[in-house]
Formats: sequence, C-alpha cells, structure tokens
Amino acid sequence: MSFILLSQCMIQIDPVAFKIGSFAIHWYGLMYLISFVLASFLMRFRIKNYSHYRNWTFKEVDDLMFYCILGVVIGGRAGYVLFYQWTFYSQNLQEIFKVWHGGMSFHGGLIGVMTAILLFSYKSKKTFFTISDFIAPIVPVGLFFGRIGNFINGELWGRITSSNLGIIFPKANDGLTRHPSQLYQMAAEGLILFIIMWVYLRKPRVSGTASGLFLFFYGTLRFFTEFFREPDAFLGLQALGWTMGQWLCLPMIALGATILFLGELKNIWSGKISPFKRNKDIKLDSNNAYQNSKNEEK
Repeated sequence: MSFILLSQCMIQIDPVAFKIGSFAIHWYGLMYLISFVLASFLMRFRIKNYSHYRNWTFKEVDDLMFYCILGVVIGGRAGYVLFYQWTFYSQNLQEIFKVWHGGMSFHGGLIGVMTAILLFSYKSKKTFFTISDFIAPIVPVGLFFGRIGNFINGELWGRITSSNLGIIFPKANDGLTRHPSQLYQMAAEGLILFIIMWVYLRKPRVSGTASGLFLFFYGTLRFFTEFFREPDAFLGLQALGWTMGQWLCLPMIALGATILFLGELKNIWSGKISPFKRNKDIKLDSNNAYQNSKNEEK
C-alpha cells in the first residue's frame, strides 16, 4: 500500500511486516499483538503500584486477558460483518475469517468484551463493574494501535480536504486529498482517552464510574472525530447527516452518563448499597492477593 502526502512526498507502506517462508505477518495483526502485550503489562503495573487494585492476582490478569482477546477478535469481526457489510459477507462467507485484511468494529468488540466480562465474572466471583473498571483504562491502548493498523492498511480514510494535512489514499481511487482520520482517532480515542482514564483512576473510585467515564468519553470523542471520516461507501450518511459510527456512539454516551450519575448519587448517599454490587463478591486481602501474584510468577 502507498499513499502520497499533499507535499508530493511519496511514502510506501507494505501491509506485510515480514514473512516466514510463505507465511506473511501483517502489520494489522502485529498492532493487535502489541496492544494485548501492553495491556497485560499495564494491568500488572497497576496491581503492583496502586493499592486499590491489589485484590487482583497476576493469574487472574492472564485469565482475563484470554477472555478479552476472544471477545475483541470474535466480537469485533462479528460486529463489522453484521453492522457494516452483511450483504457482502453473506455472499462470501470465507472472507469473514480473513481478519488480516482489516474490518473490525469497535462496537462489536465492546459487546464481545462485555460478554467476556460476564463469563469471567461468573468464574472469578467478581462483580461486572469490578472487572470492567479494572480494564477500562487499558482499552485506549488497543484503540491507539488499532488505528495505526487502519492507517497502514490505507482503510477508513477521511473526508476530502484542501488543508496541508491532506493525504491521497490510493484505495479511494479518486486522487483527492483527504483527512488522515485514522490518525485523528488514534490521538483522540487512544492517547487523549488513555490520559483521561489513567489520571482519573490514580485514586479509588465508586464502582462503575471508571466504566461510565470510558463509555462517555469514548462515545463523545468518536462522535466528533467521525466528522472528519469518510462514511462507508456501502452505508453512506444516515439520518441527520451522521455516520453509522456516530449513531452507535449515542447509546454509549447516554449509558456512560447514566452510570456516572448513579456513581455520584452513591457518593452523596454514602452507606447505600450500590445497585451494581454483587453480594457474593469475594473480598481478598490486598497484601495477600499481591503476595500470591508474586508467588505465581516464581
């Protein structure tokens, strides 16, 4: 894949990072691998450095990562197939499994991860929000590298622009300069959202508020960056001139705001039982849990 900067500087990016014999390793897949490795590292970092997360063990992190990887891959691909290109994939079923060509839906991935959290919740006896709050600040890492993968693949390009930021994407087949919207979303959904979440969660928070904060800010940031992104040709603009992605963000914003509101109510009415609390939660001693984690690593 190649694309041309408006300055006429040519940059060549091969979607294949390297080959092992006839087996090709694509940049798109490597971005997912890097994000999973960093996610595991950051979870362990938080357990080691933040006392309010020491009721987690390293083994639980490994198990949770396994569940989440399945949720991201299966949910993300299924969401893209069902939400965006069902007509094409229903007639080309074998293409569904070619994920290295791109085509992952965040909203589908979110549903997949929520399902994974429910399964892990049952297994670990932790509440849904205990788990989702733990992984919420890590998700932007995956979004950051996922958008880099989109950029390298030359997909999900932006709308036409005459600004100096414009790039010609050969796959658009029109020779027009467009916003590199993948990079805008990388910065917003990845970097900015990561900073917001990480700073917010340096201190203990009411159960559910980290998840609500993520949903609210992801939905908001994604909604506005979508104005720079070219709508999918097979969908076009929807009602009010918005993209499908923007419409899918509205429930996230509303749900996130509701969870945050309920969290504030719990702060005001301290001593009340949270509607999201599972009474059967196992409460581990922080130091013992952390020590167990260290022993598991030996």
